[in-house]
Amino acid sequence: MKKPKLSFWQIWNLSFGFLGVQIGYSLQNGNTSRILEALGADVHSIGFFWLAAPLAGLFVQPIVGLSSDKTWTRLGRRVPFILGGAIISAVAMYFMPNAEYFTDLLPALAFGAIMLLLMDTSFNVTMQPFRALVGDMVDDDQKNLGYSVQSALINFGAVFGSLLPYILSKLNVANIPADGEKVADSVVWSFYIGGTILLLSVLWTVYKTKEYPPKQHAEYNNIDLEANEKKPKASIWSLIPNAPAIFWQLGIVQFFSWFSLFLMWVYTTRAIANQVWGDQALDPKSIAFNEAGNWTGVMFAFYSGVAAVFAFLIPSLAKKFGRKNVYSFSLILGGLGLASIFFVHDKTLLLISMIGVGMAWASILAIPYAMLSSSLPAEKMGVYMGLFNATITIPQIAAGLIGGSIIAFFDNSPIAIIVLSGTSMILAGLAVYLVKEKPVSI
Repeated sequence: MKKPKLSFWQIWNLSFGFLGVQIGYSLQNGNTSRILEALGADVHSIGFFWLAAPLAGLFVQPIVGLSSDKTWTRLGRRVPFILGGAIISAVAMYFMPNAEYFTDLLPALAFGAIMLLLMDTSFNVTMQPFRALVGDMVDDDQKNLGYSVQSALINFGAVFGSLLPYILSKLNVANIPADGEKVADSVVWSFYIGGTILLLSVLWTVYKTKEYPPKQHAEYNNIDLEANEKKPKASIWSLIPNAPAIFWQLGIVQFFSWFSLFLMWVYTTRAIANQVWGDQALDPKSIAFNEAGNWTGVMFAFYSGVAAVFAFLIPSLAKKFGRKNVYSFSLILGGLGLASIFFVHDKTLLLISMIGVGMAWASILAIPYAMLSSSLPAEKMGVYMGLFNATITIPQIAAGLIGGSIIAFFDNSPIAIIVLSGTSMILAGLAVYLVKEKPVSI
């Protein structure tokens, strides 16, 4: 039995909470290095602090996926995890930029790192069920649209989250720390606002989404509930060898994509500070460095805006040219955009480099999930989506572990890391042609 066709707004409401989650995630991506440098981290060690995020995702998402596959409550299967993760995320967002005020408990840098771990763990708890929710509720011939709408909402949130510190500074909120303080008010208030919007947007999805109850879900996905009850319970790790081939093929693409993204997020602020502002930005408390931090937010917002628009074009482009061709082309353009930053010394021209990054980001958020979800058993959608998150977290862990060594090899030049990031993205684009996808109506 086919699932019912959903209206555009029903699909929109399924993922609306992801808008707020991505506001928080973008604030984390654009400002974590800035906050940690202000709290005392240096450019060689900062990648290790970022490891908290992918390590959390590596273990949390499969567990959440397996749990949500087996859960049914009055709120549904996925929604309880989405709501719980959102609440914890918001609380961590309120505390992280205020780490310097908790030195009676822990050193400021240690407290900030713990809040980063808690924040990203709860982001992961929230994100994975959103991915599975679209897979649960949307029929195969609407999945390109479902994940493209999700990608667009993610990027609308990313635009707003990335721009928040810049907007607040233009509204005369202080953009450098006051005497005796470490983090600028523009960053602190951005985290307050982002955390609040995160909660409100997730509550909208909770209110507007009615998941299919177990019996109906089984009918739509041809699941024999009685037979499943008699099957021996499989552990998470026993499922890995039985993953469909496309899981591993996409994993290669994902490795190079997310290796690239991690390097970009960690090193962009320091790279453009050196590239555009020069010696004026060496001090992380200086006006120039904080301007570079804000401009990183503008750049990330710009590529997210490009991604939001491009996400709506993906279904029609995929229908005309094929998903693989659109995916590959987007990733290669993203890699070229990142590599081009090496030649740019004007902050405004950096936005041109971000156009390809935006196209790549939209494709990364939509196309692999549309490809994968069509090949997964419906009764294991959540756990396999959670396991697939390892293709995001493992490359980030690798990048975090070797990032300090790489930057030392390149004579402590963050811009060289950005070029490496672009090269990795190009390799991801070429690896797309290793993927053999299941034919679906698009």
